Amino acid sequence: MHFDALATELILQIYRSCSTISDVLNLSSTSHRLHQIFAHSPKLSILALAAEAQYGPLEDAIQLITHNASQPAHILRSVPFSLALLKQILEVGRVANKWEDIYPLKKWKHNFEDRRLLTSLERYRLRRALYRLWLYSRAFHNRMHPREGRLYRVVMHERAELLHNWSTAELAEIEDVRDVLRGVLSNSICPSNGTIARKFQKRYPSTEHQISFNIHLNYPPPPPPPTAFQTLFHTTHQVSPSNKYYNSKYHSSGDPYSVFELGAEGWGDEIPHYYVVEDMLKLDPAQILWLRQNTFSKGQVENFVRGLGDWFENNGETFGQTLDFVVGERGGLVEELREEIVEGEVGIVRDRE
Repeated sequence: MHFDALATELILQIYRSCSTISDVLNLSSTSHRLHQIFAHSPKLSILALAAEAQYGPLEDAIQLITHNASQPAHILRSVPFSLALLKQILEVGRVANKWEDIYPLKKWKHNFEDRRLLTSLERYRLRRALYRLWLYSRAFHNRMHPREGRLYRVVMHERAELLHNWSTAELAEIEDVRDVLRGVLSNSICPSNGTIARKFQKRYPSTEHQISFNIHLNYPPPPPPPTAFQTLFHTTHQVSPSNKYYNSKYHSSGDPYSVFELGAEGWGDEIPHYYVVEDMLKLDPAQILWLRQNTFSKGQVENFVRGLGDWFENNGETFGQTLDFVVGERGGLVEELREEIVEGEVGIVRDRE
């Protein structure tokens, strides 16, 4: 029997079984009859089912989308499904889908022989954890929560109320995702001096040149002294060191020996770099993803952060502190929870499944 000749009830069941929104729309475009069936069907319920399969859990995505400062973040919100809501779900869902592809690269960065694609259940867990971490960031990483108030008991309890909504196993999933975000920040967006030096040495193993890092992170390295030619003549074609660096993070103008500006791209040694990453972890998953895809130098990242406002600088993230508090309330230790994540007992990927 021709597909177009199937009973309307069967075709509606096929619509409800689509796993992506694009599948629903493509199916409705295959013939006039299928288009008419979709047009006269409960379209929102069909699209909601497809969105749940592709971007779910929608309940957590909706909590993220509908959050605003007029209501505490831990209170569950129920809203009717609409095309406007679906559009917002698509925006956050597409970000989550991209992190599904990034997660295996960072999770198995060193033991890459174990790297694989995530199962549908693991993708579901990752999206759920990402939406929840994103909600926390939107609620508590903003100018209304400055550094001075992070230890106030009332503020701590407000943050803990949100984490109380989730089980310890679900909190482990969030911490697992947060560790991947940290890896992207510390290696790709805000690399330390040591990371830049290692990657430079890996690309140019035979060179004897060493990168000179600027120990004063808030100030650029001083310019080299002018040559005799530059003191006598002026040219408008001089290129600043920072401009030569935009093509690649670890490649400078095609010349492995032109490493002066490369040292200015480091975010400090181990201790100052740790605090830089703690600050940057306040960014939500969409912002981190944008920086990963669109910035090529330290200056570009600094300009992005500067545009967020003065509250952002020297004001580390608070999720780790709140997680420690909540796990302690439940009689556990956050260090043990993190060890279980590493061992694959809890988190997004579990060895025993």
